[in-house]
Amino acid sequence: MEIIARDLRANIVGRKILSVQTDWPKYFRLPKSSAAFGACAAGKGITAIDRRGKNILIHLTAGYLLLIHQKISGRLLVGNWRRVSPPDGGEGGPRWQPVPPSRGRFVHLVFDLDDGRQLGLSDLRKFGKALCAKEAVILNLPEMRNLGPEPLDPRFRFSCFQRLFTGRKGRIKQMLMNPNFIAGIGNIYSDEVLYAAGIHPLTPLTHLGETELRTLYDAMKRVLRKAIRLGGTGVESPNASGAETGYDRVRTVYQRAVCPRGHAIERLKIGGRSAHFCPAEKHLF
Repeated sequence: MEIIARDLRANIVGRKILSVQTDWPKYFRLPKSSAAFGACAAGKGITAIDRRGKNILIHLTAGYLLLIHQKISGRLLVGNWRRVSPPDGGEGGPRWQPVPPSRGRFVHLVFDLDDGRQLGLSDLRKFGKALCAKEAVILNLPEMRNLGPEPLDPRFRFSCFQRLFTGRKGRIKQMLMNPNFIAGIGNIYSDEVLYAAGIHPLTPLTHLGETELRTLYDAMKRVLRKAIRLGGTGVESPNASGAETGYDRVRTVYQRAVCPRGHAIERLKIGGRSAHFCPAEKHLF
């Protein structure tokens, strides 16, 4: 999400949204109707782009905010798409197809920009959501207000991290993935961070002393910074060639058969999500 936010910031800040198109109105959560959502966003300029947790925040003129949550299969892209009907009267109705060299074969939400380009949400599973309202309204929603600290925020020092664990119970893997504890780590990077720290995903929080927490804090910062530097992962939304790029080339345990030291990776389910770990290198459980 951080990489997407940075890319959008470099590409569309200063542009104006002319209109909004979609073939999946269920994206709109606030306001819920296509007409009202389009009226909220259209005609407003893009002044800044931020990220909070896994939410992309597009700041608009007149104090409005556009929030896009891409969910697991979604990705915001800048390019051009055209509506085409399926050949021979196929099912599904007209769809947006990328105009080369644009990407995004599963675009279902399009923002037309004043320079002829478009901001499109490519989302195979159509799980994403979009909100448009005054900034204060969106930022005061419980889903935003209750988010935990950003792991790479310069103000998020070790003392702040350590305090998060005071009085907490549970397993470390689930806690790292809880956005109300720490925002935006997710499944892939929680596995990678725990491996880098040498901590088993089922380790109870009460087993983590100051030394282990310091190791975990440093691993979290190191892994996330490296992932951003390399361009993130595409393992859950691979490119057309299927070739590993960016951080995928250096993934240590997530969806790997062996770790960098040649030990077999094991997988278990925690709270409905998979955890990948190397049992030969754990030092806590």
